[in-house]
Order: sequence, then C-alpha cells, then structure tokens
Amino acid sequence: MKKEGEVRIPSGCAISGIVNKSGKRMSGEDIIKSIGIMHDRSNGLGGGFAAYGIYPEYKDYYAFHIFYDSINVKRDCEEFLERHFDIINLSKIPTRKIKEITDEPLIWRYFVTPLPTKLVDSQLSEREFTAKCVFRVNTRIDGAYVFSSGKNMGVFKAVGYPEDVGRFYKLEEYEGWCFTAHGRYPTNTPGWWGGAHPFALLDYSVVHNGEISSYDANRRAIEMYGYKCTLQTDTEVITYIIDYLHRKKGLAFEEIASVIAAPFWQTIEQMPQKERETHEYLRAMFSAQLITGPFSILVGFEGGLMALNDRLKLRSMVVAESGDTVYIASEEAAIRIIQPNLEKVWAPKGGQPVIIKFNGGEA
Repeated sequence: MKKEGEVRIPSGCAISGIVNKSGKRMSGEDIIKSIGIMHDRSNGLGGGFAAYGIYPEYKDYYAFHIFYDSINVKRDCEEFLERHFDIINLSKIPTRKIKEITDEPLIWRYFVTPLPTKLVDSQLSEREFTAKCVFRVNTRIDGAYVFSSGKNMGVFKAVGYPEDVGRFYKLEEYEGWCFTAHGRYPTNTPGWWGGAHPFALLDYSVVHNGEISSYDANRRAIEMYGYKCTLQTDTEVITYIIDYLHRKKGLAFEEIASVIAAPFWQTIEQMPQKERETHEYLRAMFSAQLITGPFSILVGFEGGLMALNDRLKLRSMVVAESGDTVYIASEEAAIRIIQPNLEKVWAPKGGQPVIIKFNGGEA
C-alpha cells in the first residue's frame, strides 16, 4: 500500500453510475467502459467500483472485503472474526495479473453473520454490531482494512486507473442492478489502496469528485458518535455522515440532501411556510453535518442510488434515462459511450438530489 509524495495537484476525478430501477441485473462491463472514457480526469493513483446485487446466493450475509498487509495480519483478523461472527464462506477475491496494477495487498472476502450470543451480549442491533466490528478491525488490527461490509454488495478498489482496476478484479464477470465507479485525482490526500474510492460502511457507499473544505469540522462532529476517520481522505467522512443520518437518525435521502447540501438561509426564508419550517429544523438540528466545498457524489444504498452536487454546483454531473436504466456521470460522453439512445438528459441543479429507488426500495 504505497503512498505518493507530498504533492498538490489540481482537482480532477471522475464518477459514474448505472442503476436499473426494475432491479434487473447487468454485467459490470458497461461501468468499466463508462469510467474509462474519462481516463484523463484521473492520474492512476486510485480507482474503484461499488456493485449492488452481485451476491444473491449470500444475500442474507454481510460480505466483508478485506485488505491484508501480511499473512500474520490475516491470521489475527480471522481470529477476531471467528470470535464475533459465523463465517459462512471465505476465499481470495478473484483477480487477474495485469502490469498496470502493482504492489497489491492480500485481498480476501468473507460472508459472515453475527454470532447470536455475541449479538445478545452486545445489546446492539445487528447492523450496529457489525459496524462496530468493522471499526474495531480498521483501528486496532494494524495492516488489516475492511473496505466493504454490506449485504449483497461489494466494493472493489486499488491504486491504478479505474478501467485497469475493473479488469484487475474481473468486474465484467459480476452481475448487479447498480454500479458506481470512481477515477481518482488526489489533491490533498495520499494515493493508496485503502484511500481509493468508493468508501463504504455496511450497504452505504460513496464516490466523490471534489474537495471538502469543512472536513475538520465534519470529522470532529461525526467522531462524537463513535465513528473513526483513519483513512487520510475527506470522502471517508461523507460515508459516515450518510450512515449517521440515514441509519441512526432515520432521515430520508431527500432530507439528507437538505442537510449536507443545505439551501442558503436567504433561500429558505423565501420558501412556503411548511417547507421553510422543515429546512430550518434540519439546518438547526444537523448543522455540523453541512458539507461545504465543491463536490459531486453518488451514494449507493440497499434500495437505490442518490446523486448530489454541492449547493453552488461547483462540480459537473449529468443524468440520463433510457427505459428502466438511469445513468449518472461527470461527463455526458461517459453515458453515451454505453447508451447512445437516451430518452432524457439533464444536469441537476446545485443541491438538488436525484434519488433512484428500485422495486419500491425504501429510502
């Protein structure tokens, strides 16, 4: 897991997403092609994908994807997992050797469910117990990193250009109903395997183009609720904010968008009374979760996908539809390369979420 030198580079990054509203599964080949057309927005220091619906045979189990620095670390981590989970299956994540991807760690996959006795003793919900165990591994077992921990989904990431990362992980052999992708151009943070996007916790995943100027304030606030930001990138904190607002506080994704990309106060003052009261409440209650700075993000979750720009729309994002499939990318070319026949194409306004739910998925 090597890191590049202390160099500041102008912001780039590329994001892309494909989601089928009917839940129909598709190959990962198209998302590789989509992100690959935006090659020049990356610099080879990070690429990755999140895929939903790819493990139907293990859909009731948490799929842990883990990087290890060594065999000894793997042994220590597996001892921890065996004390807290029933491990249904484990294996190396399939990869292919390509010259563009080097210095890879050990990459393993585990399908697990919490041990009933441990869960009862913890007095936590199943998801909270699992999330706490993920943080325990990532903060206390040096050289082990759980980079994906949701059900029926998985994150695949590495140091490299995203199209090479897709080929490395054989993503074309997976089928899912939703894929997101990221090509990284680091600005303030190092390029290393753990720091590549997407960032994920449970079934939430985030890919992000931009820079979070409020990172320190957001980090301090979210760590008050038990989260640990250890991965040297501002995008990590967005994932934890999403988890906190949706899973712990029960906000809908429309409300989450109104928190992290909140309208300006002068805009809120001009809203109809009921709408104004809602926004005033959200801004007052969750002011520490407001994200400032330029960003465009894709948030994957169990029931769908959300796309969101910062409220000033300082990063590009295009959305398109064709039948039951919705496409989202930093550039329109990344959509048309895989689907030239589009029924609708538009660019969302700043702070205006695009939320796609499949099969009546709850959000």
